[in-house]
Amino acid sequence: MKSLHAQHHALADSNYQLDVLNPAQTAGARFPAFGAKLRETGLLPLRPTEMKVLQVNVGKMCNQVCKHCHVDAGPDRTEIMTRETMQQCLDALAQTDIQVVDLTGGAPEMNPDFRWFVEGISALGRQVIVRCNLTIIVANKKYNDLPEFFAKHGVQVVSSLPHFAAGRTDAQRGEGVFDRSMRALHMLNAVGYGVEGSGLNLDLVYNPSGAFLPGNQASLEREFKQRLTRDHGVSFNNLLAITNLPVSRFLDYLIESGNYDGYMDKLVQAYNPVAAANVMCRSTISVGWDGLLYDCDFNQMLDLPVAASSTRHIRDFNLDALQNRSIVINQHCYGCTAGAGSSCGGATA
Repeated sequence: MKSLHAQHHALADSNYQLDVLNPAQTAGARFPAFGAKLRETGLLPLRPTEMKVLQVNVGKMCNQVCKHCHVDAGPDRTEIMTRETMQQCLDALAQTDIQVVDLTGGAPEMNPDFRWFVEGISALGRQVIVRCNLTIIVANKKYNDLPEFFAKHGVQVVSSLPHFAAGRTDAQRGEGVFDRSMRALHMLNAVGYGVEGSGLNLDLVYNPSGAFLPGNQASLEREFKQRLTRDHGVSFNNLLAITNLPVSRFLDYLIESGNYDGYMDKLVQAYNPVAAANVMCRSTISVGWDGLLYDCDFNQMLDLPVAASSTRHIRDFNLDALQNRSIVINQHCYGCTAGAGSSCGGATA
């Protein structure tokens, strides 16, 4: 397994510098360097467009241990963002026009300063997105009022639900997760989330349970809405179809199941230059639980910091330097550019 992990990231050092290896260097590689694909389509070096989203991972602690989690989150993780680092995020926001703050984890709600942080972001007049795993709402009485708290601050809730069938969801996220997710969705619906005209947005996230690309996002949304309404009386706004990137637990699964080569072939062959031009890292900065800055959440999990030496930490946030950086790429980036594309907001092409 170790050698395949090394193979997957073998081109990283050159891609950090955003320069493609020459043919002699890549001759032994199983798959072409992602940078080579970008160069073929006129996108190398990959540069930011307009900074629209500050994505903040407030900690890796989670009440679940999902099979495909690229964060490798779970109840045993102790990495938690401090209030001091959160304040540095607020200070950075105050000096920019970035309008959206996307809070992730783990289960972000498990950070003891989570509500303080949401209130601070809201006070700056910025939109808050919370990536809620749903089950946290019913996991403990202290979280039962999260729907009301979210509604009070106009939080956009984005939640993973791998399938409208209980068996498919539980296989990926753990036994009983589907039923607990339905309970949480009913609680969110009860305060207006996912209800037409309420202004409270509830989006669900679909990702495949195996080594294949997601289907058409619009078709999946229609099917999810039909089945969840009919079978469970649940409503939501949008379905976001996300490709599983070969990172962390999903990479382990690909290697252990013998699907690594086949899956990477799918991603490489499905490379879409339109999706590549719209990748989320061009309009997003990701903040790690310790305040370090990354081009995206996946780079964060691979310890690939931004290529802007003067602003590697949120306390040194410099929008001009970040706007002029080159985006760090690696082989996992094929996942964001395959087919209809993939981002934290769903399909991109």
